[in-house]
Amino acid sequence: MTRLVAVVGATGTGKSELAVDLAERLGRVGERAEIVNADAMQLYRGMDIGTAKLTVDERRGIPHLLLDVLEPSEEASVARYQIDARAVIDDILGRGVWPILVGGSGLYVGSVIDDFRFPGTDAGIRARLEAELEAEGPGILHRRLSTLDPEAAAAIGAHNGRRIVRALEVIELTGEPFGSGLPESRSRWRPTTIVGLRLERPVLIARLDARVERMWRAGLLAEVEGLRPAGLGTTASRAIGYAQALAQLDGALDEAQAIAETQALTRRYARRQVSWFRRDPDTVWLDADDPERADGAFGAVQSAAGRLPG
Repeated sequence: MTRLVAVVGATGTGKSELAVDLAERLGRVGERAEIVNADAMQLYRGMDIGTAKLTVDERRGIPHLLLDVLEPSEEASVARYQIDARAVIDDILGRGVWPILVGGSGLYVGSVIDDFRFPGTDAGIRARLEAELEAEGPGILHRRLSTLDPEAAAAIGAHNGRRIVRALEVIELTGEPFGSGLPESRSRWRPTTIVGLRLERPVLIARLDARVERMWRAGLLAEVEGLRPAGLGTTASRAIGYAQALAQLDGALDEAQAIAETQALTRRYARRQVSWFRRDPDTVWLDADDPERADGAFGAVQSAAGRLPG
């Protein structure tokens, strides 16, 4: 078995906290662990409130890697992340330490533990598709994608213009469905101990709605206003919560509208996360509200390792 552990699940289920708890639990039996971020938006420096990034104190001395490694003006890329994350995990494993990969960005998690291969890009095709997106909106492009690759269209949704453009670009480049890039074989890091956190849908919705309201109370608008002078790139400026805060600052939305839109998009995103992670039959699912969930996660690791003391 590998020593790699992944903690996954929908946003708002407490993955980051569980990862720290598990690292401490491993420490009590003489094993060291370090946490590797697999949340695309937590790669960005200064994007803290809207991404629910753990504070330094909340990390409890456990090393966290691939947090705050990009400026908001830079564009996050899963292909780049795959290279960086695998290098970080190789280094952790080489030091005899347990890497704990944690995040809700399913493609980012999958890029590390599965055999994802990412097609290249073509600046001309990308520019043409982005011009269409700007001129006509995502609806027409999504209908085109539905014809070419219905599975990808359903997974991406009708409103994620950036991912629709990428899917159409890959289809045009490769002549194959976008979904064909998903792995059929296992990578070097399978089997991985995958721990998933779940909540009943009504409980999760209520928690997510409350969390969005807390983000505004905690100063999300001030955070976004502080990031603007240095510039926010396409990825950062379209992040859930950040796009709505920008719209509020620009007067396009009032606060109630910005919060309501963020809540709706967060609920939709959580639904997609649940669908993504449910596909993996190897995941050990735990109740996110179980006070003994850290022991459950440790038990899953212990069972896979077959050599850890209790």
